[in-house]
Amino acid sequence: MTQHILDSTAITNESVGINPDSRTVEQRLAAGFILLDKPAGPTSHQVAAWARDLFGLERMGHGGTLDPFATGVLPLMAGKAMKLTKKILNHKKSYICVFRFANEVDDKELEGAMKQLTGRVYNVPPEVSAVKVQVRTRKIFKFDQIERSGNDMIARVHCEAGTYIRTMARDLGLLLNMKVQLKELRRDTSGVFTLDDCVTLQELADAVWLWKEGDKPDALLKIIHPIEKLMLDLPAATVKDSAAAALAHGAPLLRPGVVSIASGIKSGKEIYVQTLKSEAVGVVCLTTDSDDIVGMKEGEIAKPSMVLLDGDVYPRRWKSPE
Repeated sequence: MTQHILDSTAITNESVGINPDSRTVEQRLAAGFILLDKPAGPTSHQVAAWARDLFGLERMGHGGTLDPFATGVLPLMAGKAMKLTKKILNHKKSYICVFRFANEVDDKELEGAMKQLTGRVYNVPPEVSAVKVQVRTRKIFKFDQIERSGNDMIARVHCEAGTYIRTMARDLGLLLNMKVQLKELRRDTSGVFTLDDCVTLQELADAVWLWKEGDKPDALLKIIHPIEKLMLDLPAATVKDSAAAALAHGAPLLRPGVVSIASGIKSGKEIYVQTLKSEAVGVVCLTTDSDDIVGMKEGEIAKPSMVLLDGDVYPRRWKSPE
């Protein structure tokens, strides 16, 4: 996404703040996330609780529930990253699925049924889910066959967040007039994150042991990602230290504090704000179009909707009212 450069001479105070990649394990646990390759067996909640206890944290959340039998990409959220759980839940997902047909299937009938289950479809949660059963729709972007062997089919589904693949198996069976079972399910992407980014529970446990018992944090520093990586797909603005301090205390974002901003973003839309050191300041809602900001010299351009930066990181540059 192209950026409007508004101040090419802005510099940051190197004695305060820190580049996200330079944070310690403890700092990352205060605002970071882990990409886990969930194994079959435990629930997503059980996995998050196990990791929470492993680190000795009070809380740890997860983004996007996987059924106990399902495997694959499961983000675990720590500290301030838990504020962004809803964002993770809204990511597009993709799955590798194994469907088992009760009888032999005609190729053309199967192709037609899969086509009917592509696009905007009804996707009612199964009764075994923890979600209230109600009629709703979800968009299936792609439903592709990878391989067929006997009565088993391996397929990939690219879908909107909140899609129930069990429901797709049931509906596929209704269209083919036979029972279709979902035998295996593996989430291979969640937003920009893939299985290549994930670690296993054993790898996580080993890394924690090296950190706690051997004073060797390197493995964990590769596993616990800074909160900033959750914002990679959002339009962004970079601000000066003084503006970061003001936003951290809930003040609006003013034009003089902006170093650069994404172009083409309309008033009322949210954008991610970072410091000159690439630290997450928070998310703001624009009160003017980003393209119009170029011609402004002063005035408010956005209001904070989520603050992620601690208020004591950058010194205040304004006086409190008497």
